[in-house]
Amino acid sequence: MNGIKLFQDRRIRSAWNEEEEQWYFSIEDTVAALTDSVDPKQYIKRMRARDVQLHLNWGTICTQVEMLANDGKRRKIMAANVKSLFRIIQSIPSPKAEPFKQWLAQVGYDRILEIENPELAQERMKNLYEQKGYPKDWIDKRLRGIAIRQNLTDEWKKRGITEEREFAILTAEISKATFGMTPSEYKDFKGLSGKNQNLRDHMDDLELIFTMLGERVTTEISQKEEPETFGASKKIATRGGKVAGVARRETEKELGRSVVSSQNFLPKDAPPDELELFDEQ
Repeated sequence: MNGIKLFQDRRIRSAWNEEEEQWYFSIEDTVAALTDSVDPKQYIKRMRARDVQLHLNWGTICTQVEMLANDGKRRKIMAANVKSLFRIIQSIPSPKAEPFKQWLAQVGYDRILEIENPELAQERMKNLYEQKGYPKDWIDKRLRGIAIRQNLTDEWKKRGITEEREFAILTAEISKATFGMTPSEYKDFKGLSGKNQNLRDHMDDLELIFTMLGERVTTEISQKEEPETFGASKKIATRGGKVAGVARRETEKELGRSVVSSQNFLPKDAPPDELELFDEQ
């Protein structure tokens, strides 16, 4: 999952980190593309000298990632993830970097407005799904499912669960009890190989409904019993998923078909999703 992305006509080397599940981009290539510098390494040194905070945090902003070097061999080069790359772009005084800076400013302003009025965030998400071609009734269910999921994670946090790994384990318990598959197994079943492909964005109406049922019941049980350990929360997650699983199987009997579907919203022969940070050709 390594590749070359293009910013206009300039190459930006990138690499996918399997463990962290995020993209890393060549800092040198990015600086060269945004400044037209003939010596991007020297430009980076001058940039760090100008920006003291960038220099002080350089060790956490960039990391060494193996990518294809200019001589055709694979070497470790300076790279940054999306968040860190945006921080670097903020320090580039170039007209080519200005559109990125304006976009970041707009995103920050929009998020502040959404904190004050959460309905704006929901409207933004709705517009994004509409732009991707999802039908309105599906979007309504998807947004409701997001709200139910948020209520569940808030409940888990109240029970002292804060680690992403723990959230993943509990979610897998609900999914196994509801559909007979963990989320990763479900993604494989649907043929979703891209790391940025959200499983729920590829569920149909019934799959979304039973996902919501399992998570809502889990939330209700947890609120009622107030578990004090992760193990207790895990058992509750299984119980909540089983309620949805029983309902799913009864529905399948009535319909005469499986609710679990291999269908997805991917165009045929579509490549795995990649981060669209740069224009690709």
